[in-house]
Amino acid sequence: MAVVTRFAPSPTGFLHIGGARTALFNWLYAKHHGGEFLLRIEDTDRKRSTPEAIDAILEGLRWLELDWDRDTVFQSKHAERHAEAAHELLARGRAYHCYCSAEELAEMREAAKREGRSMRYDGRWRDRDPSEAPEGVAPVVRLRAPLEGETVIDDQVQGAVRVDNSQLDDMILLRSDGTPTYMLSVVVDDHDMGVTHVVRGDDHLTNAARQTQLFLALGWEPPTFGHIPLIHGADGQKLSKRHGALGIDAYQEMGYLPAALRNYLLRLGWSHGDDEIISTEKAIEWFDLDGVGKSPSRIDFAKLEHVNQQYLRETDAATLIDLLLPRLTGGTDEAISETVRARLEAGIGGLTERAKNLNELADMARFYAYAPAYPLENAKAAKILDGDGLNYLTAFLDALGAVDNWTQESLEQAARDFVAARDIGLGKIAQPLRAALTGSNASPGIFEVLQILGREEVLARLSAVPGIAE
Repeated sequence: MAVVTRFAPSPTGFLHIGGARTALFNWLYAKHHGGEFLLRIEDTDRKRSTPEAIDAILEGLRWLELDWDRDTVFQSKHAERHAEAAHELLARGRAYHCYCSAEELAEMREAAKREGRSMRYDGRWRDRDPSEAPEGVAPVVRLRAPLEGETVIDDQVQGAVRVDNSQLDDMILLRSDGTPTYMLSVVVDDHDMGVTHVVRGDDHLTNAARQTQLFLALGWEPPTFGHIPLIHGADGQKLSKRHGALGIDAYQEMGYLPAALRNYLLRLGWSHGDDEIISTEKAIEWFDLDGVGKSPSRIDFAKLEHVNQQYLRETDAATLIDLLLPRLTGGTDEAISETVRARLEAGIGGLTERAKNLNELADMARFYAYAPAYPLENAKAAKILDGDGLNYLTAFLDALGAVDNWTQESLEQAARDFVAARDIGLGKIAQPLRAALTGSNASPGIFEVLQILGREEVLARLSAVPGIAE
């Protein structure tokens, strides 16, 4: 049997990091087994579902490069099919009409509250004749669930999960207005889509028991379940906004690479020995549900930054520059000249050693694209260009202009000759050069910078320093 997994988010908000990990695990499981990964948007809550949230989910998955098979399924478009399944159950006596009033249900809730138990429908309409129905009450349709025995889920992560059927009531399948409930819609869609494996958060474990009962009532084979522990904050508490539970779009804006985020999410609850940096190819080859732990994992932004830094170092220069350009130009359509692109390609290697994300890398690389603007924003760099720093820079202009072979070695030798003649340290000229050429007090090796910028650009930038002698 071919493996078919699905990711089924509700479009009531952004694609958060927990949902992204669920999508990744489903995608990897399908890829590992040569199957299909499907996407279903569970938009039956029409009041809370928004087009913006749907777009955010689709864009987030595309950015993460989690491609899905077949067309996207929108659950709301299959409401008639869902209702049809409920009517089939009614016809076979596996479901019934319930005419409980709102007051009766409220009494059940109050009784459960007093007794310290969860609310369960007491089945009062389970075997009553519809002729006893009160006037003016539109019935709901409930599943005639088994009263005895237990429902067993052979969960691929949690192991055998047994639920006493006395703990589960006759759940509603159709509301009083005839619309299907979430539980019915999920079961019918999973069956109709041919889903063989449902991999999702363990907060759905109770739902799995109810859904298994419904699958069996409809005469369908339940899928294989795998319920993965949730992601917690660093303090061990359920992940929330205060922990940085942001939308995937925020991680993109913060400068993380999609491959790095996938790698991080993969290791957030799944392991393969001591391997930390795992390529997508290896992840597909190795991934299976037996590697998923049973304990909640904790988000660790320091580790995410570390993983991202490794991926930055391994990404080729051309790809990095394509990702950097929108950050350098502020997202405008401003064109970057071939000269600037060549500088970036030559200098990017010296920057990725220190940058933890694309935003930091763009800030570090900005001087290759744009000359510093005065007054300098960097106070330390501005101070370097005061007094002796400016004087040394002025004196060094002639020595730079006389360098014939514009290479790191020749430029460094010129600087060493300059400081030796004045009996000062190399930093006395290296730091003013750095401040004037980059606008910062930190950069890659200054002679590498000089070579990459080129003679014309270097002399132009130095001549533009306020107060430098002509």
